[in-house]
Amino acid sequence: MKIEQLGRHILVEFYNCDKEVLNNHSEIEKHMNEAAIRSNATIVQSAFHTFNPWGVSGAVIIQESHLTIHTWPEFGYAAVDLFTCGDSVNPWIGFEYLSNSLKAEKWETSEVPRGPVDKIKAFAKEDLGEVHFKPQTDSEIAS
Repeated sequence: MKIEQLGRHILVEFYNCDKEVLNNHSEIEKHMNEAAIRSNATIVQSAFHTFNPWGVSGAVIIQESHLTIHTWPEFGYAAVDLFTCGDSVNPWIGFEYLSNSLKAEKWETSEVPRGPVDKIKAFAKEDLGEVHFKPQTDSEIAS
């Protein structure tokens, strides 16, 4: 199967979310990991931090790229990036799950194609042949 891009990057602005959820480190981490699982991604690691007096930031590293979140509970707002590669992962499923979990009343999204194959080939210093997405294995990630 010929691909046109290596990845999809969905940028999400969530508005009027549940402020208690947005300030709850364990809930945010649980929801972000579940969004990755529901999107059919393979979780490698997750790291989250709570800020004083409020807010949570974190990342779920997946073999197919990453999911990140930054929350501003005082505004009921969260910024989320869902960056996935390959055709076996659907970041829009993770988006749907998060919109419900954060109890967002409104949201805005934009999808950015990442790794456009035509440009990768055009700028390459050598013939790349046919370009395929291949997720890294655990041993490749560790090295």
